[in-house]
Amino acid sequence: MEKQRTYLCIDMKSFFASVECAERGLSPFETNLVVADESRGKGAITLAITPKMKALGVRNRCRLFEIPKNINYIIALPHMSLYIKYCADIFDIYLDYFSPDDIHQYSIDEAFIDVTDYLSIYKLEPKQLAKKIINEIAERTHIPATCGIGTNLYLAKIALDITAKHCKDHIGMLDEETFKETLWEHRPITDFWNIANGIATRLARYGIHDMKGVATAPEDLLYRNFGKNAKLLIDHANGKESCTIADIKNYKGKSKSISNSQILFSDYAYDKAHIVIQEMALSGCQRLLKEHLIASHVGISVGYSKDAAPTTGGTLKMVNSTNLYSMVKEYVDRIFEDTTHQDVPIRRLAICFSGLVDESAEGYDLFTDLDALQKERNVEKAVLEIKEKFGKNAMLRGFDLQEGATQKERNKLIGGHNGG
Repeated sequence: MEKQRTYLCIDMKSFFASVECAERGLSPFETNLVVADESRGKGAITLAITPKMKALGVRNRCRLFEIPKNINYIIALPHMSLYIKYCADIFDIYLDYFSPDDIHQYSIDEAFIDVTDYLSIYKLEPKQLAKKIINEIAERTHIPATCGIGTNLYLAKIALDITAKHCKDHIGMLDEETFKETLWEHRPITDFWNIANGIATRLARYGIHDMKGVATAPEDLLYRNFGKNAKLLIDHANGKESCTIADIKNYKGKSKSISNSQILFSDYAYDKAHIVIQEMALSGCQRLLKEHLIASHVGISVGYSKDAAPTTGGTLKMVNSTNLYSMVKEYVDRIFEDTTHQDVPIRRLAICFSGLVDESAEGYDLFTDLDALQKERNVEKAVLEIKEKFGKNAMLRGFDLQEGATQKERNKLIGGHNGG
């Protein structure tokens, strides 16, 4: 019989806001602080708020103007590189106790750990080990953490997301039996991981409002509505999950496309937006070069201010698969010029490269100047090396300096936010 496993799911409470408090020597439980870029105006979205703000009824990821005027609070500019450093410091704490093979960093502020084989080593019960790790994180980084403990990855996640919120020590525990006893009739069903409003609405049509309803519903009804995803839904409704951290570590995904999008800092006219989409095309080509991939298709999408017009754009198959900007540019320009409204302000841009294969599969016709292409590739790879060594702004194209260009400023960002 296979050994029952024990997983921890550890989450840093209000991570970005807690880091900003730690840097100021403040407690996130006693401080009104939001993380937001105030330079984007009162419509800026808060990336995080402290538990103290939540206790006052402020909604996480609200806009600044939605915060009641009678609340005095600190606005902290996002510092993404600082959050990454704290994440690395916390991961180092995990490594003091566990092998990296048993850790899955789910997001910047959340990690799963398979502690099955460590309980006997440290002679601790699961909750004791969880407390030990959480306390050490607090002592060394001043970041508060919560934890879910489960007999599979799903139950550990649900123990964190739902059960831990009702525990004084902020550590929740679940196995299949206690999951059914305590959460089968829990509502709303959207509190459960991977059940968004769309799924909940479709379930509600059949009178299903909780996990017990899913578990006892006719399977053919669920498969008819959700296809192959019904199996995962049924398993989760019964507290089951077959995937392990070892499975995640062994999974080798194949990237079939790469994409990039941005919301512009203000409304852009046609010509300025054209410059930005060219910058994005170049950035995409540099990423393809770095990953030794070539693309057979390129597509763009253009969104307009206040939805003044439907989104435009399209995709073209290139004559030759490539990762060189000189070859991609003509297709990007053609799509943009043929489909974009010239008299409607533009606010959103996106680009996608698809049909990706290794660059060793590159092939050209008899009329292609292979020497010129190789020279261009050598130049681009040299540029990449310089940027990696001296920073993304060490070398810029001429259009990166034109009015309306965004790449120079975006190079300073991490995940679309201030990286300082």
